[in-house]
Amino acid sequence: MSQSRRTFLKAGAFAAAASLVRSRNVLAGVKSATVPAPLSQFGYGDVALLEGPLRQQFDTNHAFYLALDEDSLLKPFRQRAGLPAPGEEMGGWYSWAPLSDIDKPGDNGFAPAHSFGQYLSGLSRDYAATGDKATQEKVQRLVRGFAPAIASHFWDDNRFPAYTYDKIAIGMIDAHEFAGDRQAFKALDATLDSVAAHLPPGGISRDAQYARPHKEDSFCWDEPYTLAENALLAWKRGAGDRYRDLAVRFLPDEWYFNPLAAGENVLPGKHAYSHVNCLSSAMQAYFALGSEKHLRAARNGFDFVRAQSFATGGWGPDESFRKPGSGEVGESLTKTHSSFETPCGSYAHFKITRSLLRATKDSRYGDSMERVLYNCILGAKPIKKDGHGFYYSDYNNDGSKIYHSYKWHCCTGTFSQVTADYGISSYFHDDHGVYVNLYVPSRVTWKRGSDELALTQRTEYPHQPNTMIEVTTGAASKFAIYLRIPAWAGPKTTVAVNGKRVMAGPEPGKFARVERMWKSGDRIEIEFDMPTILEAVDAQHPNLMAAVHGPLALFTVGDVPAKVSRKELAGATQIASGSTDWRVTTAAGEIRMRPFTAIDGERYRLYLNTEA
Repeated sequence: MSQSRRTFLKAGAFAAAASLVRSRNVLAGVKSATVPAPLSQFGYGDVALLEGPLRQQFDTNHAFYLALDEDSLLKPFRQRAGLPAPGEEMGGWYSWAPLSDIDKPGDNGFAPAHSFGQYLSGLSRDYAATGDKATQEKVQRLVRGFAPAIASHFWDDNRFPAYTYDKIAIGMIDAHEFAGDRQAFKALDATLDSVAAHLPPGGISRDAQYARPHKEDSFCWDEPYTLAENALLAWKRGAGDRYRDLAVRFLPDEWYFNPLAAGENVLPGKHAYSHVNCLSSAMQAYFALGSEKHLRAARNGFDFVRAQSFATGGWGPDESFRKPGSGEVGESLTKTHSSFETPCGSYAHFKITRSLLRATKDSRYGDSMERVLYNCILGAKPIKKDGHGFYYSDYNNDGSKIYHSYKWHCCTGTFSQVTADYGISSYFHDDHGVYVNLYVPSRVTWKRGSDELALTQRTEYPHQPNTMIEVTTGAASKFAIYLRIPAWAGPKTTVAVNGKRVMAGPEPGKFARVERMWKSGDRIEIEFDMPTILEAVDAQHPNLMAAVHGPLALFTVGDVPAKVSRKELAGATQIASGSTDWRVTTAAGEIRMRPFTAIDGERYRLYLNTEA
């Protein structure tokens, strides 16, 4: 476990006297009132990533998780069930170890088998996206191996019964839904049966966990408040009413969703990733149960997150949210290298922005997703064979990319899921047409009546300020194509069809509608007017500014001057069209800059001291 994570989590102990949250929920006893989302997702198999950075990262992760040893993955479960447990110990967070080893950088046993369900989920989604038979077979073997090995003894002295159960749940739900495993729901039922006695009475906060009897502080760091999302997914996918009842019981209304829905910012001091992840439970309560209150909570909560995000779109230095107006986000640039929990935070960010976009058709959620894509997760280092993985994006004034000292930590689980979700985050649809959300090399296919249609996108965006989308259709077909015009887009942005301009200066921050009778070979070409703007880290540090070109945050590499003028920094230019190398000419000499994806082992800095 990282020292910053441990330090943050222990900070909640001051509220140990807080009373136990009562299990009280206004949805109790209410029957389903499912709300159809205005926008629908495409299936994983409907979107193919084409050659480019996203496809490369997806393929790297798919191959990595496909190669994981199955006996090693199952070993912690089999050991506690008293079954033969062949295979090597994975070590790190994943294997059992004494409580006293919690702060050791080696085999510390912090959260045994915590990420098993996420690996299973990622592989199930990878199979749905690729149709690779070996991936499906691996998923089904893991489910068969897991089912007889999950037992109540597994949860004895387990710090994180809710957290680990929740990850197993999404693994089984996805194995059933995407890998066609008919036994997965039986394994899910067995898991819930085994853990039930070890769960708290509801979605209680960490402060409330401290107020309960506990063996050691680390036993108060569980995340029961996130359980509702996957429980509602299980119910909607046919696992049974017990999962709806479980979800209603664990919705953290009293201390989290109710105040958020009322516009009260209760994020300061809370663990960043898990409480953003929890916003997806609110969205599932809206979609599955028709609760407008939970939609308000998710929208307001996400607005509070965005209000203290870095220029990259990342958030949560030292994994905690800060008090608005405190200046603590800016102060973090000199106090910590743990700026954003990248794979975990990106996964939570993609989920909530995808849901809010589907519910509202508001393109700003696509803008936010895009920032995190290009400035955070796409720049994550690949996982090493021994389980060392990328954890934090570092925005310190002396930043660098490093592998975390702990093996098989939480970000090795979410990394498999976020890259699997790239395709379904790129396009959406409704009865009128298709929404292009991300400008990435890809192909989306769907049926309209008896005709099969496709959009194929070829682009080097955002390093080139344009994209081209080609239409394929059997017969001429009339429908709308909606193009996300980012809020940063300048007035010279244009949209052309077959070389003829059809739109000049489309409204930024909206989806631009292009409707016509489409035929095969028709081409849409978008030229983006990409300005470079400067963004301060927070209002209390107005001279600490980052250069952002379109969606792309630029990091200084090499020598950093003591100060640079704002005019100079805003004049950053690419050294050549499409290059990932940028330069700023200053009175003191030239500054070199790069986007996060182009940084490897060099030292870097995101925010510079600027003169007005």
